[in-house]
Amino acid sequence: TRRHHLKLVFFEEYRLGVLRDDGVVDVSGVVDDLPHHTAQALLNQVIESWDDRREAIAAAAASGTAQPLDQVRLRPPVPRPGQLVCLAGNYIEPDHPGKGTFNAFLKSPTSIMTTGDTVELPETDASVFHFEPEFALVMGKPAAKLSPGEALGKIFGYTQFMDVSARGLPGGFFLGKSWHTFGPMGPVLVTADEIPNPNALGMRLWVNDNLKHDVNTGEMARHIPELLTEVTAVLSLEPGDVVSTG
Repeated sequence: TRRHHLKLVFFEEYRLGVLRDDGVVDVSGVVDDLPHHTAQALLNQVIESWDDRREAIAAAAASGTAQPLDQVRLRPPVPRPGQLVCLAGNYIEPDHPGKGTFNAFLKSPTSIMTTGDTVELPETDASVFHFEPEFALVMGKPAAKLSPGEALGKIFGYTQFMDVSARGLPGGFFLGKSWHTFGPMGPVLVTADEIPNPNALGMRLWVNDNLKHDVNTGEMARHIPELLTEVTAVLSLEPGDVVSTG
């Protein structure tokens, strides 16, 4: 049987939906039986029961009526992960050749907002406000002390992420990167089976009509199996946690 490629979204008051070419289909009826108090708890249960619910969600997505994108309010696809781990300096750049020192930091999950909403720059003495488009992965299974060969099998899906920073402030990475709205995400969570090679994807970011970033995930200094190996050598990751790959 064909494995369904699904693009999951949360919309309106965090109803689970699937994005089709013609809009968003509400599939929340398929998961209403899962007890939950938050959208993140629902997502975690969907992830953990995915093998049992994939076909029903795909069927609901195929048969349902789509609402046009401009008529729905999209929400972050991973509203409040238990951990939001970000890689630092993980792309090979002309002024930073080679792999260099592996570095990562935690960013507050409360910084997450939907792509398309407005980043609010605080009145603070930052030397510069900086933004970086990033490719993020969402964990599907508990992971600790992974080998590179195990890593991709622990991932549920992928999404887009924007790491916004207030540079030059005291307090280090965590405080400078964790302001409200400093983590635009999504709006789509793509299941991993739709991405045969996550290190062969283009990423572009425009500011108005000016192309500011044009990179490929193949340019990562550490590809996803290697970086997950290094992260999980230190941290245990759980389903629904997010790792943004730098």
